[in-house]
Amino acid sequence: MSETLERWGSKRAFILAVTGAAVGLGNIWRFPYVAGENGGAAFLLIYVAFVLLLGIPVMMAEILIGRAGRRGPMQALSKLAVEAGASRHWRWLGLFGAFTVFCILSFYSVVSGWSIEFLVASINGNFDGASAAEIGAGFDAFLANPGLLIFNHSLFLFMTMTVVAAGVAKGLERLNNLLMPLLYGLLLLLAGYATTTDGFGTALSWLFLPSFDDVTASVVLHAMGHAFFTLAVGACALMAYGAYMPDEQSLPKAAFAVAMLDISVALLAGIAIFSVVFAQGMDPADGPGLMFVTLPIAFSELPWGAFWLSVFFLLLLLATWTSAINLAEPMVATLQGLGWRRSVSTAVVALSVWLLGLLSAFSFSSLADFRPLFGRNVFELVSSIPPDIFLPLGGLLIAIFAAWVMPRMQVVQALGVGESGYVLWRNIVRWVSIPLTFIVLLGGLL
Repeated sequence: MSETLERWGSKRAFILAVTGAAVGLGNIWRFPYVAGENGGAAFLLIYVAFVLLLGIPVMMAEILIGRAGRRGPMQALSKLAVEAGASRHWRWLGLFGAFTVFCILSFYSVVSGWSIEFLVASINGNFDGASAAEIGAGFDAFLANPGLLIFNHSLFLFMTMTVVAAGVAKGLERLNNLLMPLLYGLLLLLAGYATTTDGFGTALSWLFLPSFDDVTASVVLHAMGHAFFTLAVGACALMAYGAYMPDEQSLPKAAFAVAMLDISVALLAGIAIFSVVFAQGMDPADGPGLMFVTLPIAFSELPWGAFWLSVFFLLLLLATWTSAINLAEPMVATLQGLGWRRSVSTAVVALSVWLLGLLSAFSFSSLADFRPLFGRNVFELVSSIPPDIFLPLGGLLIAIFAAWVMPRMQVVQALGVGESGYVLWRNIVRWVSIPLTFIVLLGGLL
């Protein structure tokens, strides 16, 4: 593949694209229940610290590889490795990243399909007046209906891949420019509504007044892992976007902006969700079911609950849609790097993700008893191993390549921060980020 022909049309477009890749289930689905299970404010503070020490430096490493190579991930790694006198085998890191995103997107599409179903149900008022038992039973029945799961999975994937097929400028950039501001508008609307609930003050205290008495090694490890997962680093997705990055854009400023936007989504979502949960006297540590069981129960008992629940699921759908679009692009870029046309690459990626997603969809019904590894079904395996193991491993190798393999001047030029800025970044990555990433990887393995 020759030098990338397409570029982001502006600095803002690049930031919105990377933010779109980062903001999704990790912020709106995973952050609230992980924070709920790990003590709230203390977890939040530790998580933000690791975003700064772990997430941003490794994000910069991943983006600068793509920016320096100006090719798809495999081709960029191969080119840069040869120029550095290193092994061409580094290119397989790009394929590993594409495989990681492939696995993540397969379960991501299934879960995102749930948001379509729940958006329609909330608009229809299906949760109005329903008891907690009825809502819980309804969710269980939905999961046990493979036809409905497959339909929503297919619809969501179709929505995603039609945008990717249109290309960087006409597809990704245009939709990011439209949907990301809308997403933040909906979040602010929900946070504004949260201020009117009885649980708002309790939610603020729980999120922003830390108590470190309950902080354990497990809490710290969860915060480290979430900081890694939520920024979408480690899968070479941001490497592909770095190849489209404008020459004049400051990489550190862009990475910091993305991290702050990503954290703000998690905070606003947390305020909105926990205000409602506390207003109804419910438990914030309800786990993954917080989104699809606890919230419908809580909203069903509030004035205008159906409307606000609809707004929430619309927000969730938009967040997962932009994230899926921006995660699918690196896989398409990898196939384009092998000489395939974008239309063919998109079709192959769509079909492959759809087929693997079927196994996740069937994991709640006909394949519920099929537990091929560690006593887990396919959905549990695909939704845990890639985020918990593959992403940290990919991030570790990316950081090593950028900080130890690439020549100094090449990195200085791609970073665009001068010699002193490069030395600061390199030392943080070498002596802080890489050891922390290794700990995250060990945590995932254990």
